[in-house]
Amino acid sequence: MDKNTITGIVLIFAIFIGFSVYNNSRMNKSYKAVMEVADSLYKNGDMENARAEYINALRYKPNEPEAVAKVNEINGILGFSQSQQKPDTSATAEQVQRTGNMIPETTAIADSGRYGVFGGSAKGDDELITLENNRIEMKISQKGGRVFSVKVKDYTTHDSQPLILFSGDSTVFGFNFYTSDNKAVVTNDLYFEPVSEEKHINVSTEPRSVVLRLKANDEQYIEYSYTLSPDKYSVDFDVKFTSMEGIIASNLSSITLDWRMYIPQQEKGRQNEESYATIKYKFFQDEVEGIRLRQQKDVETADIPTKLSWVAFQDQFFSSILISEDFFLNGLVSSTKTPETSRYIRYYTAELGVPFNQGEETSLGMKLYYGPNHISTLKREGMQLEKIVFLGKNITGWINRFIIIPVFNWLEKYIGSYGLIILILTIIIKIILFPLTFKSYQSTAKMQVLKPMVDEISKKFPKQEDAMKKQQATMDLYKRAGINPMGGCLPMLLQMPILFAMFRFFPVSIELRQEPFLWATDLSTYDSILNLPFKIPFYGSHVSLFTILMTISTLLTTKMTSATSGQDQPGMKFMMYSMPVMFMFILNNFSAGLTYYYFLANMLTFAQNIISKRFIDAEKVLATLEENKKKPMKKSKWQQRLEEAARQRGIQPPKK
Repeated sequence: MDKNTITGIVLIFAIFIGFSVYNNSRMNKSYKAVMEVADSLYKNGDMENARAEYINALRYKPNEPEAVAKVNEINGILGFSQSQQKPDTSATAEQVQRTGNMIPETTAIADSGRYGVFGGSAKGDDELITLENNRIEMKISQKGGRVFSVKVKDYTTHDSQPLILFSGDSTVFGFNFYTSDNKAVVTNDLYFEPVSEEKHINVSTEPRSVVLRLKANDEQYIEYSYTLSPDKYSVDFDVKFTSMEGIIASNLSSITLDWRMYIPQQEKGRQNEESYATIKYKFFQDEVEGIRLRQQKDVETADIPTKLSWVAFQDQFFSSILISEDFFLNGLVSSTKTPETSRYIRYYTAELGVPFNQGEETSLGMKLYYGPNHISTLKREGMQLEKIVFLGKNITGWINRFIIIPVFNWLEKYIGSYGLIILILTIIIKIILFPLTFKSYQSTAKMQVLKPMVDEISKKFPKQEDAMKKQQATMDLYKRAGINPMGGCLPMLLQMPILFAMFRFFPVSIELRQEPFLWATDLSTYDSILNLPFKIPFYGSHVSLFTILMTISTLLTTKMTSATSGQDQPGMKFMMYSMPVMFMFILNNFSAGLTYYYFLANMLTFAQNIISKRFIDAEKVLATLEENKKKPMKKSKWQQRLEEAARQRGIQPPKK
């Protein structure tokens, strides 16, 4: 790689950064300009045009809380249904906790007549009913009969706040259908009546239920039943349509279940958390798929025309999963990015087709899982829920499922420190690989013995145009000494699948979440020894010591490898030494457990190389070389092709 190539790469990088900064600045200016127009219209009382401008502002910054809040406010003033607007993003988890059992007052639906026989449910009490066990605390709203918020008791957020999966009016959950007189019904907007007056149910010894009804009249209603058992993260959710003939349109064979929510940030490393937040779904009696991780578009959608068993709104370590006892007919799901300044990381939606049979009583059996992405816990729930935890494909996933996780879980039984578990796990891996890599380490050590001779060859061919001759002479030297120069690559090739497996395992391992080790306060996210007052592009605003140690150890092993191989081509050297630095930028925001493992693996590799040298007899290697010099050396097919390629370029191979 010559000077001009390096200069070109630097210029391309500078242009990319400059364009990103310019584009971001232009978007901010456009957003502010539209917001100023919208604010002016709002102050003058022109609500319809103000609403249009606020929506226009969202084109520049999708889901910007300020603009979304204004649209929601004007929708309330104009009397639009909540199902026609995006969920409110203003209520915080702490506010939900402070409000107790009462939702803040909302605007009533103006025209109750548009719901036909359900018009009497257009107004009601905004009360919350609490259903909890030792694992989760659910607050169920009479409005929509939906789960208003869920707190996972065993865990907290990165800043030690209660861990709320979702909360407030930002959640939409209900059925959409038409009545026989062509009225559009959105159950999320209507008020259910609880069967019991009990407002707080604590499940300790046996399952308990909360039952609510959306009434057309006393004999005809839709009933929601939430049943929670002790020590469970899952809730049985049963829906009954009682005596709905003549009320729900007779030509309907399915109804739509509309489910939407904002996912709040729970972890310290927002970038890492966003990378593992997605929507997963299981095809009926088939595999688990989902929206790709690390989505690039602002909005990613998936239109699923076939049957589904479940849909999961997934965060890095926690998920909300809707499971059907039978199946959903089809689905349309979407994942929307939120601005970095927002306390939310994703806005998820799912529109699911639910089979509906007309009858005196139609029942739908479902289940809701609100809890951690813990493989053993998810396995106990069945339905292959554990597959929402992405451990890699093919050999990477196989290594994680059948080697890394079983060994990790076994060590976890006896050792309390996860830093020590990672150390022991790394040593075990290196010991298992050592018999396979010992010959490769020996090859590397033998190359070190021949290093002075390789240096002599370099002096003999100092010019760049003689690079091919130098390479051929070096290969001939190795061959006469009985050394396979490619053997040194074997340890790296064997370790790469394991490294990729660890790359998948550590960021999604909830066992490492909030587990400290040395200076790292949480092995599941980045460690920081210095917080910067500014953000470095592609690096971040902090300094990770484990990442620096990983980089130094990688450069150390690279130096050892290049020293023994005699590799002194400028372009190759630049690549070898620049790659670790590039990884430092990439992994600075990744799991400290991953960079700690990478550092340990490098240091153990370095130690194994040192030990392997002690088993090499330098005099024996040189004696073999001298003996082979007396014999005619048959050229390998690879060497013949190399020399032929050189001749075509006008380069004559060196004479023996």
